[in-house]
Amino acid sequence: MTAPKPALPAWLRLSPPALRPLKVYAIDPSAGNYVGNLMTIHVKWEALQPGPVGAKLAVIDHDPVNKTYYPPVDLDDPYIAIRGGLDPSESDPRFHQQMVYAVASETLQKFEAALGRQLHWHRAERVVVGDEDAPPAQGAEKTWHKGDDIWVLNLYPHAMVQENAFYSRQAKGILFGYFKARTSDQGRNLPGQRVFTCLSHDIIAHETTHAIIDGIRAYFTEPTNPDVLAFHEGFADLAALFQHFSHRAALLDTLQKTGGRLYDAEIKPLAEPETDAAGPGNPAFAAQMRQINPLIQLAQQFGEARGTGRGLRSALGTPPDASAFKTRVNDAHFRGSILVAAVFDAYFTVYVQRTALTMRVFRAGGGTVRPDELPVPMAEQLADTAARLAEDFFRVCARALDYCPPVDLSFGDYLRALITVDSDLRPADSDVRDALMQAFRLRGIYADDASFFSQDALCWPEVKHELPPVQPMEVIVDKHTRERGVRSLLFGHPNGLASTDKDINGQILRKYARANAQLLGLDPNPALAPEHLPQVASFHPTFRVGPRGELRLEMVVEVVQTLNMPFDKDMPQAGTFPLRGGATLIIAAPELDYGNRHDPLVRFAIRKPIVGPEGERRIASQREFLLASGFANGNTGQARHFQADFNMLHGGL
Repeated sequence: MTAPKPALPAWLRLSPPALRPLKVYAIDPSAGNYVGNLMTIHVKWEALQPGPVGAKLAVIDHDPVNKTYYPPVDLDDPYIAIRGGLDPSESDPRFHQQMVYAVASETLQKFEAALGRQLHWHRAERVVVGDEDAPPAQGAEKTWHKGDDIWVLNLYPHAMVQENAFYSRQAKGILFGYFKARTSDQGRNLPGQRVFTCLSHDIIAHETTHAIIDGIRAYFTEPTNPDVLAFHEGFADLAALFQHFSHRAALLDTLQKTGGRLYDAEIKPLAEPETDAAGPGNPAFAAQMRQINPLIQLAQQFGEARGTGRGLRSALGTPPDASAFKTRVNDAHFRGSILVAAVFDAYFTVYVQRTALTMRVFRAGGGTVRPDELPVPMAEQLADTAARLAEDFFRVCARALDYCPPVDLSFGDYLRALITVDSDLRPADSDVRDALMQAFRLRGIYADDASFFSQDALCWPEVKHELPPVQPMEVIVDKHTRERGVRSLLFGHPNGLASTDKDINGQILRKYARANAQLLGLDPNPALAPEHLPQVASFHPTFRVGPRGELRLEMVVEVVQTLNMPFDKDMPQAGTFPLRGGATLIIAAPELDYGNRHDPLVRFAIRKPIVGPEGERRIASQREFLLASGFANGNTGQARHFQADFNMLHGGL
């Protein structure tokens, strides 16, 4: 037996590394040794238990079909850590575990960097049903109505034998399926081979994005109009596709093979087929065959294994058609593909504009844009532009989540959020804003509540004097002793708020929301049942860099009110549905003026009214949509649960 190693003195101990390198497939196993497919990504280092199990992600590899738990990978094992993780392998379940952890971590990191804060997973609805601020002598009571919170997201690499993968609140995580490929037209798969969704970079990123959205906006899983679930699907596709442009080797290779035309659906062959009088002949060997552009394809192996001959979806799979948006209203994937196509239309439009001068100079110097003639330095320059632009677009798309109303989201709302975020980032004229507006217009997506189709009209209006500042209030500062004190809104630390800070902020924001309910489009009646009073669903301090390089500290607050509405006033047995209204408040941290601190100001109040003419319109619209979608059953008087089922929604992905 070897003697234990003596502990090193403190001055000799090394700090843990900042990043952990892990090997993954950039696309999926079917891409083989395609340039850049076998890659290493760097995720934030954290001490891991075998699984791997970390602070926010836990891989649980139970295969219920084969009734077994696969041995968990230990990424802190020195023999594995020194190699940068296990080598990619379709046959080793431990690599499957490594892959889902690595890509889910990478996706979470990208969102946290874009949003300027630490993210958490879904938190169940909490409703304050008593006067929490009343002194004990008045019999103050506080009750929380809540379900299960998700503190750690579980990842199940081999959860089922299905052509499916989905996020589930009930499972507190993501379930990945596996299945057999078709025996014909199976693409680059063996006939009947086993295909694992947990080895698709796109599918992991897509499903993790669903979980992230649910942590940011809990009510976006309630299908109150045709756009809500379509947005969930489309946005998850956007997050997965934009990650393609951070894969440097694959990006350079595609630029070379397309002559800089990243948006081409196919890559020209390395060798042209022989031509005759009738034109080009059929390819005689592999190098003469056209290939699908992998950068704009989503889940290529999955789609090919199902016999489609292409990826599951494409960045530009839905051409501009203003009438298409009004068709297939209940097809979430089709409507989501319209959103994806609109954003990537804008992305490629700006890419062409920003590289036009480079291309003109290249042609003026005698160059021709052919795949075999694009110089490496030029390809490097184009890759830099494409990667920076993709990062910029992703940041705008992600931050727009904070500028959406908390309930009943529409594509028009998201368009306004995109334009507002870009205006915040770039107050001067922006080619990104103009390209987004035109791409959405070509697909018939407008903001119904905007007066004009112009940049200034599409931006959410800033609050001037309609809402008062968030002033200090007397609140309970110690929930055990019920000690009270005057406190201001606390903006905390980049790593989050302390529990006592959250308690104080919750009291301040609830008082503010209820005092200004009418201005927020909510029902101000204090005689409502406690559970129907305005609630603060969430609040998140954000730390971001402003357009002039200054640190901008703000708080994003969700105020939500829920009323129960009958499907039919004359038929009580038809049941009721939850009608939610609310507002997203963007509150700026107070500034110091000659040593004096001002009160926090509300910059934006992005409303979904529950009262007034707009509230009446929303009641009628939501009732009509829910009835048409089968959410009420007049024969039994029972209403279905008003939550998205991603298992059914993702049937076949």
